[in-house]
Amino acid sequence: MRWLRYFLKCVLGGFIAMQIYFVIQIGLWVALNPSGTAFQRAERWRLCGLHWSCPVQSSWVPYDKISSNLKRAVLVSEDDIFFQHMGVRVEDMQKAWAKNQQGSGKSKTALRGGSTITQQLAKNLFLSSEQNYFRKAQELLITGLLETMLSKQRLYEIYLNSVEWGEGIFGIGAASQHYYGISPSSLNREQSAALASALPAPKCFDKAQYCRKANIHFPTRQDFILENMDRVALTPIPKQKAR
Repeated sequence: MRWLRYFLKCVLGGFIAMQIYFVIQIGLWVALNPSGTAFQRAERWRLCGLHWSCPVQSSWVPYDKISSNLKRAVLVSEDDIFFQHMGVRVEDMQKAWAKNQQGSGKSKTALRGGSTITQQLAKNLFLSSEQNYFRKAQELLITGLLETMLSKQRLYEIYLNSVEWGEGIFGIGAASQHYYGISPSSLNREQSAALASALPAPKCFDKAQYCRKANIHFPTRQDFILENMDRVALTPIPKQKAR
């Protein structure tokens, strides 16, 4: 029993230390830009290993230098009420939970869907791509820290500069140059909608060999985004007006 208590104390201590690390990191990002994400580092290792030369593209772009077209298009694609919720969309998570329970016979560890932009950011910044309930719980804890410590605009700025847009392409600065040879501030509505349509399957959008199993119809998704870009808000809506 003594060894069991000691083991449990070590586990609890490690868990608390991990949360303190997350708090410190997020606190630094109030003023400093993240140098990379856990997902970026994993992809860099997958593509390059120990080689110094690596086909990974990434460049930071300030929030006010990113086209409003792109900001609106990504909201439609990924999280249209991002500026109104507190990090999670409970109804969407309940639907994802129900769907997951229906498919639990195939995979008891899979937990899919219902993720907001903040949840996606929490996962990309700190966590692995493994899908299980513990990782999902940690994702929710980090989501709460991000929403508490950073403004919505700062969260969205970090997201747009870190999300994957193709194999080895991270952030809107690299994506706009890779696909169109222009700066993010110059993206028009059609270009923005095309880039936003890629987010559910960015490798598929970039390279044909990844598209064989992907169930994403990019032209149809792009049309949907174009039709709905004008209805999303880029700033928090006052509660009275939201009602």
